[in-house]
Amino acid sequence: MNINKHKNTAQSLYEEVQLDHAISVLLFTNNKEEPKFFKREIERHYIQFYFCTEGKLAFNFNQGTYSIPLQKGKSLLLYNPKQELPLDVTLYAESNLLSVLIPIKKFHELFSSDADYITFLSEENKEKKYYKDQEITPALGIVLNQLLHYSLHNAVKKLYFKAKVFELLSLYFHQSNQSEAEQCPFLADQVSMPKIKQAKEIIISQITEPPSLQELANEVGLPINRLKEGFKQVYGTSVFGFLFDYKMEYARQLLSSGSHNVNEVGLKVGYSTASHFIAAFKKKFGITPKKYIMGLAT
Repeated sequence: MNINKHKNTAQSLYEEVQLDHAISVLLFTNNKEEPKFFKREIERHYIQFYFCTEGKLAFNFNQGTYSIPLQKGKSLLLYNPKQELPLDVTLYAESNLLSVLIPIKKFHELFSSDADYITFLSEENKEKKYYKDQEITPALGIVLNQLLHYSLHNAVKKLYFKAKVFELLSLYFHQSNQSEAEQCPFLADQVSMPKIKQAKEIIISQITEPPSLQELANEVGLPINRLKEGFKQVYGTSVFGFLFDYKMEYARQLLSSGSHNVNEVGLKVGYSTASHFIAAFKKKFGITPKKYIMGLAT
């Protein structure tokens, strides 16, 4: 694995990691107040994935005559087999971006037996351009932050990056399948899907004191069984499984910021005692909050 770090006052600080002479991972950070700019040639047989974890970005095309914005918490997939799509990105203040570039041939190898599962890999679409933007789920956010804030010995870095990139891709397309479910819901009536999405927003907004399942079902106007079944099919987990993942990722971000201690973070995500929060955090990440903070400093 080749790891190249580049620093230029006219551009972003970035790191490029190459895996198996095929997959490239680009890590960008702009901690400055002024925008930073980055350009890179990308051959047209590459699929491009972009994940904005902080701040906001703009992807520029056709010498800057057209741009696509990307906000914190959003991802973008680009692929055009008929023409090259060079990377020309503007990183605004306090922005982070992670990109994965993978040749279509290598990508086909990963999904060779399930090509129809990935829309643009199907026979009828393989020569068409493809564009998709969608939200970064809590599960995706965990993997992205593990890649952006790793602390590992060089001897295991190659294995770690490769494993995390494959995990990222599998979660991304699991998420895509869920997004398609939202657009073409399994529920017979089209009214139920907005209610399930409303339920998700309610538990996020009431993270410290979430309603019971029955209270939630009453608030959105769905039978409790339909809410439970619908939520799991759309978001891939139970209502409180989703809330737990969201809490832990939010807690991890607060700890990473250094602006709150362990007790304060526990309270912010709804744990009245530090011991319960520590146990939950360790269950999710396999490490205590204190050791996680210590790892950030190494």
